[in-house]
Amino acid sequence: MATIDVPTQVSFQEDAEALRKACQGWGTDEKAIISILGHRNAAQRKQIKLAYQELYQEDLIKRLESELSGDFERTVYRWILDPADRDAVLANVAIRKPSPDHHVIIEISCTRSPEELLAVRRAYQARYKHSLEEDVAAHTKGDTRKLLVALVTAFRYDGEEINTRLANAEANILHDAIKDKAFNHEEIIRILSTRSKMQLMATFNCYRDEQGTPITKNLLVDSGDEFLVALRTAVRCLYDPKKYFEKVLRNSIKRTGTDEDALTRVIVTRAEKDLKEIKDLYHKRNSVPLDQAVAKDTSGDYKALLLTLLGKQD
Repeated sequence: MATIDVPTQVSFQEDAEALRKACQGWGTDEKAIISILGHRNAAQRKQIKLAYQELYQEDLIKRLESELSGDFERTVYRWILDPADRDAVLANVAIRKPSPDHHVIIEISCTRSPEELLAVRRAYQARYKHSLEEDVAAHTKGDTRKLLVALVTAFRYDGEEINTRLANAEANILHDAIKDKAFNHEEIIRILSTRSKMQLMATFNCYRDEQGTPITKNLLVDSGDEFLVALRTAVRCLYDPKKYFEKVLRNSIKRTGTDEDALTRVIVTRAEKDLKEIKDLYHKRNSVPLDQAVAKDTSGDYKALLLTLLGKQD
């Protein structure tokens, strides 16, 4: 379930006018920006942007970028983008880092629906005049490249049907490859990048039942092995995305110094999807409400916006 609190009746023109007012005068009214954008879903935010453009012949995103700064500006920017466009931006930033953030590419590839991933690839191409797979291939190499390109270009069956016999057979293929430490076996990449998520869940469950341990436990590795880290991340994202996102949040907060990029990314991308369940899981695993942990580790308008997206009442 989503965490944001969204009114059913919204005047996009009034929202646009209020945002214009918040950006005028001696200093920006950040509270007004949060109270509007923090309580609007993707479809509503899109209409507000259109209304703003029509009223003022100005791009709302560019105006907000010029008025805001720091973590607050980055969070507002990522929140106001259409979801597919946001993922395209996140992917591009991740790819172009000196040490690419492979986990962000894997996260987008493996936790979005097939249609959502296709929309991300279209948005990426429109924004950067390159394909996502082209840029992923250009900034990776070897087995990691094979895995990531296969994942970003996947268009999986998205239904409920599963083949139990196939799940058993492919669980055995995975077990044999892992037992022989042939982690880069082409069959592993084929299975992870082509099977539906329901089929993979059946396969991973067969693996656990046959071997007495989850597949992720047999993929525990030294963090220096880039490909194996990527492989394990893909399995975790495909098998239990909520558990994966909870751990990303936990790591972003528990480190010495908050990882604002990871914290922002998860809250912004999951607030309209399953952040309620991720919050519940966080509380269960850490004995602290996520809102409380975020409030302790952040400050100012950045904190206020994150807490609004987490569903905390004003």
